[in-house]
Amino acid sequence: MRYMTSKEIRETWLNFFKSKGHHIEKGASLIPINDPTLLWINAGVAALKKYFDGREIPPSRRIANIQKSIRTNDIDNVGRTARHHTFFEMMGNFSIGDYFRNEAIEFGFELLTSDKYFGMPKEKLYITYYPDDKESFNKWVSLGIDPSHLIASKDNFWEIGEGPCGPDTEIYFDRGEKYDPKNLGPRMIAEDIENDRYIEIWNIVLSQFNSKAGVDRKDYKELPSKNIDTGAGLERFACVLQGVETNFDTDLFKPIIDEVSKLTNVKYSENTMSYRVIADHIKACVFALNDGANFSNEGRGYVLRRLLRRAVSHGHKLNINEPFMYALVKVVVDNYSSFYPELNKRVDYLINIIKSEEEKFFKTLTVGESLLKEMAASHNIDAFKLYDTYGFPVELTIELADELHEKVDLDLFNKKMNEQKERARSARNDLQSMHSQSEDLLKCDVPSKFVYENKYLIGKVVALFKDGHKVDEVTDSGEVIFDVTNFYAESGGQITDIGTATNKTSAIEINNVIKAPYKQHLHYFNVIKGSVKLKDTFTLKINKNRRKLITRNHSAAHLLDATLSKVLGNNVEQKGSFVGDEYLRFDFNYNSKIDPKVLKEIENKVNEQISLGLEVKKMILPIEEAKKLGAKMVFTEKYGDIVRVVKMGDYSMEFCGGCHVDNTSDIGIFKIESEESIASGIRRITARTSLGASKLINDKEEQVNKLIGQLGAKSLTEASNILSSLIKEKDNLKNTLKSQMNKLAATEASSMKNEFKNIKDHQVLIKKISNADRDLLLNISNTLKTNNNNYLIILLGKSSIYITTDINSVHAGNLMKEVAKLGEGSGGGKPTEANGKANKEINISEVENLVNNLL
Repeated sequence: MRYMTSKEIRETWLNFFKSKGHHIEKGASLIPINDPTLLWINAGVAALKKYFDGREIPPSRRIANIQKSIRTNDIDNVGRTARHHTFFEMMGNFSIGDYFRNEAIEFGFELLTSDKYFGMPKEKLYITYYPDDKESFNKWVSLGIDPSHLIASKDNFWEIGEGPCGPDTEIYFDRGEKYDPKNLGPRMIAEDIENDRYIEIWNIVLSQFNSKAGVDRKDYKELPSKNIDTGAGLERFACVLQGVETNFDTDLFKPIIDEVSKLTNVKYSENTMSYRVIADHIKACVFALNDGANFSNEGRGYVLRRLLRRAVSHGHKLNINEPFMYALVKVVVDNYSSFYPELNKRVDYLINIIKSEEEKFFKTLTVGESLLKEMAASHNIDAFKLYDTYGFPVELTIELADELHEKVDLDLFNKKMNEQKERARSARNDLQSMHSQSEDLLKCDVPSKFVYENKYLIGKVVALFKDGHKVDEVTDSGEVIFDVTNFYAESGGQITDIGTATNKTSAIEINNVIKAPYKQHLHYFNVIKGSVKLKDTFTLKINKNRRKLITRNHSAAHLLDATLSKVLGNNVEQKGSFVGDEYLRFDFNYNSKIDPKVLKEIENKVNEQISLGLEVKKMILPIEEAKKLGAKMVFTEKYGDIVRVVKMGDYSMEFCGGCHVDNTSDIGIFKIESEESIASGIRRITARTSLGASKLINDKEEQVNKLIGQLGAKSLTEASNILSSLIKEKDNLKNTLKSQMNKLAATEASSMKNEFKNIKDHQVLIKKISNADRDLLLNISNTLKTNNNNYLIILLGKSSIYITTDINSVHAGNLMKEVAKLGEGSGGGKPTEANGKANKEINISEVENLVNNLL
């Protein structure tokens, strides 16, 4: 067994499976596409689910890949153990209805033990298998694995909800007695005892059954298409082949850890956990952000924000008390860009967005510390609330509480955390299963052609289904494939076509179209008259007016995309889109709100290209030729060897399979309806064209005319003048009111300055001022406290209460809660000032008693 770098491990894996006839599939984006069951791509198979459940036919029945993945279910263990990570790379090989058990195990054995590849001694390998899976046991023995190294385990059965499932066989590498101080041996595998001796490096899943709720496992039916799904962690392979103690000592982490050591006076050996957390989490942030995720308060953006904040709090433990994570971006990029060259293109963007998020968090830390101190004053520190609501790390809560001589109820914190995890886990389990395979759709490979024509078309029924099952006739509702169709199937952000299909005896309404496993357009329909039979011919009639509106919006979206790059910079990239008949929506990365003048410039430039009447060309090209032409592509999308390119003059050129106008003048007019933030660093423009734009303009004109009428004006110019006068008048009245309030406050304060009482050497004023609102109470107290030290002022207005103090032993916020209770109200605030509200009149003597007892 020889030393191998992570680069060599990746190359060896892919080259081996390529030699075995596997198609090498480029790893997918970390952000799942069309899969609401996943927050992140979390395994090699996750991006290939569409092949396994039959929604799509794969480019090859044999596939191998290296898939970047994120898992955050064990985030608290990252840094504590040698092998837990949030970001990792999963090497995999897959068979979709091709080879099965024997070949999969043979490939595994050859790749691991042959000196031509990884060269691991077979004596070092231990294997687990499902007790009923005797075939796998016999296969491993036939290859030379000692039967004593084969361990049966009932846990070796892969199953998540309904759908494909089956036994699996796991491969462990024995690192020797050095990592087994109690000399427990293989018992640690059999009893699932956490250890550092036997490292699980590869799992081979034999997906051969279809699980069903309520059916006993022994009665599961076999799949029509048996599959192989394997996963091998690159980090674990690197640990074994580089002969190091932990994954964090491999070349995948060492450069980052070395860079962190330059930023702190704390050595790695003195706090390995914090170093490891930082190294792991910066990788997750860099890769997720590069794939289009963003920091936010929900979904994957919330997870990403938590990761960064956890890393920053560990930086605090290393005496790094300023933004620093952004400085590690370049190290991550340098270490990974040979295999992920796309990282090189966005280094500046990654540095800026991480630095900005760090700066926000340092402001949050200031707020969190203030809240914690308030909680400590009332001897009730809610660590979970600080963590969940304000993102304040529990480690810092414990540290600061200790400085304040307060205790944190960690049992309660852990209880609430576990409850939250269980809620999330339950929500995932409701969704996270592969679709059950539809055998009839899987086998349906009849040819079907899609054409972009807008005219009526004659189509022949070549396949007919009812709920995915093949039938010869449908009388109510079902799914149909025609030999040729012009109904667009929803994809690329563009909605589906709808319409009708008719012949002499029958009529159907087509309400949805999706792509079947072999890419045919599968039409969902309701029967209006007669029935639909196999081999029937129909006249297909898409809703032409709706299609025209969709094409106008889609072409406008391309012009908008090109304009954003020209006006805002080349770093702007599409992050999502929706193209319908009523409006278009375009999401893109940008770190600030777009100035209204710039937004108007963008709108004008799009309309300029529309007015120029640019020819819109649609070209079918080999992908490499399209790339050479400079056609824009969406990084997260996957494209075939042949692509469709839509070119609008010399202004815009993009990969696109959608419907478009023939000339930009066909769009008519483009009008931006709104521009907003939908996540940290992600903006959204909603716009309309053609009839939609006309309606939007008319609606705005109607609103303007209504305002003109309300102002009693006869024109927009007159309305503008009236409005300016009213604003000026309002400002004058505000200044007058402020002046009068100050005079009133000074008068009231002057009459009260001699009413302070000395209680235990404290200057105390408790006063009821009828009909006074909060602002007046605040003004009076500001005047009074300038002439006093060691004071406590409590002012009761009509319903408002205001308290201010500079006495260290008095917490204004806590006192306010007690005072407000006397009036069946509520309130709170800072140690030095607080506001409250009473719902009934407060007896001033009760307030005096409360203060006397307090002091």
